Amino acid sequence: MDIRMMEYVMEVYRQQSFTKAADQLHIAQPSLSQQMKKLEEELDTPLFIRKYGQVTPTPQGRRFIKRAENILKERDDLLREMGEAAYEIGKELNIGAPAVTGGYVLPGLLKTFCQTYPHVHVQLIEESPRELEKRLLAGKLDLAILSMPVEHESLKTKQMLTEPLLLAVPQAAQSWLSEELNEIIKQAGQKESGHEIVPFHLLEGTPFIMLKEGYGFRQVVMELCRHHGFQPKAAFETSHIQTAQALVKNELGVTVVPKMVAQEDRNGVIYLHIDSCPTRTLVFAYVEERYLTKAAQAFMALYQNQGKA
Repeated sequence: MDIRMMEYVMEVYRQQSFTKAADQLHIAQPSLSQQMKKLEEELDTPLFIRKYGQVTPTPQGRRFIKRAENILKERDDLLREMGEAAYEIGKELNIGAPAVTGGYVLPGLLKTFCQTYPHVHVQLIEESPRELEKRLLAGKLDLAILSMPVEHESLKTKQMLTEPLLLAVPQAAQSWLSEELNEIIKQAGQKESGHEIVPFHLLEGTPFIMLKEGYGFRQVVMELCRHHGFQPKAAFETSHIQTAQALVKNELGVTVVPKMVAQEDRNGVIYLHIDSCPTRTLVFAYVEERYLTKAAQAFMALYQNQGKA
């Protein structure tokens, strides 16, 4: 049995289909089935149950998959480590970030990194936090920028920054807002300080613009509302914080945003501080048990050094 057969088994398990696995592996489906049959004969045990068009692992198959997954991870880590031996920090960096965050945190940092290490090929992946965690665990990303808390215990984190959360409201008074909130908005619009504080419990029953399921920031907002004793009334859901702010500008609801994404020109939106002073923390996340590339270490160090400058 060679390591290639382990890759075949893992792909069949991931796809739950010999046909789909063959497509991903770029081999003919009959050839894959034949190779799997030979492996099962060699091991003297079936690895998969093929029934009614479904492919599921047997108990022995699950044991094989668990061990094979660890072996393949060790193989990949070894190749990465050995591949970096001839270079200062290696040849590539695969980094992920949610669109909510990446566009604000990464551009300047990536520019500096690419100028400092021009031979390193950087691949940036923008996905939901849930998908980024999956890619980290699968070894498809070296590093991801996520908002705390992270879901998987096997992910190690290194703090980047903590920032305030602000309430974004329309610039004009609204019939669906309380008199007290409308008065706060009026006062905020007349001042340049932007330090008006809103009692967050007054938002109960107010239409909220929420991020969709799978975005970590959605959970931050849900927890903030629970802390103040209510569930947010979701008027619209979106994948982009910019869209959420545009909907607020058009008087369709309110939303909560990190300070870094608040539009400074206040074009149709007013940003208010929240009485409980909520924050969010961004972290670098990586798999603790996997080899952390020198490029990933250098990227984190570059961010830390910029912060001290």
